[in-house]
Amino acid sequence: MAETGPAAYDDLTFDVRVAGPRDGAPVVLLHGFPQTSRSWTPVARLLVGRGFRVIAPDQRGYSPGARPTGVEHYGISALAGDVLGLLDEFGLDRVHLVGHDWGASVAWYLAAHHPERLTALTAISVPHLAAYGWAVREDDDQRERASYIRVYREEGRAEDLLLADGARRLRAMFAPGVDRDAVDHYVAAMSAPGALTAALNWYRAMTRDLESTPPVRVPTTYIWSTGDTAIGRAGAERCREFVDADYEFVVLPDVSHWIPEEAPTEVANAIGRRRNG
Repeated sequence: MAETGPAAYDDLTFDVRVAGPRDGAPVVLLHGFPQTSRSWTPVARLLVGRGFRVIAPDQRGYSPGARPTGVEHYGISALAGDVLGLLDEFGLDRVHLVGHDWGASVAWYLAAHHPERLTALTAISVPHLAAYGWAVREDDDQRERASYIRVYREEGRAEDLLLADGARRLRAMFAPGVDRDAVDHYVAAMSAPGALTAALNWYRAMTRDLESTPPVRVPTTYIWSTGDTAIGRAGAERCREFVDADYEFVVLPDVSHWIPEEAPTEVANAIGRRRNG
């Protein structure tokens, strides 16, 4: 992305990557854990080439100027509020919202509670929060895949585990779908003082209320990959039940969890099909 700069609101300052024509259809890209807006670079290049205006923030805890101390500052309503603040800062009434991993969780929540701000939704990897919550409770496979979350919620232990031995475990998370330069960038970002704790606070602030997220009523595309070690098929297939609008389910065979970097063309194509909502 060609432009970078800060966006300040609610006493927080977010680092934001922006590219594309100012009059292009706006697309906001929300990254996941433990990445930054850099994860969208391959997708953004394709979208800009198709005339979109792309805006990708480093979200709460990931931007050094938006890293409040305390788990209580990382609940889903605050994370979604950051996106609304971003839209207002850029003067955008409605956007195509795209999220991957935790960014998808925020996107689902925002789409469910503020559909008037979206022309369309593209969620990647994580299904609708009610579908995911059901799968964790009822599906043995998804329960096993989600077992890492219990560790991430342990303050101190998770940080030590992920950063030990030169961040060996953190680096291993990205194999094989992410190139080494990008991994180095993410590890450096997460190694900054307080950064990993802030990112893990997203997990620590989770409550079961997420399962009661209402159905989404905006045109929606959900992208899931069969090689995703974190998200199984049960919740992915049930996602459709929680979208009361035009819905497309895209399955990418043998792609890892890191879909935006491993399959950017497929992601850009899916977004492009929603150009007019």
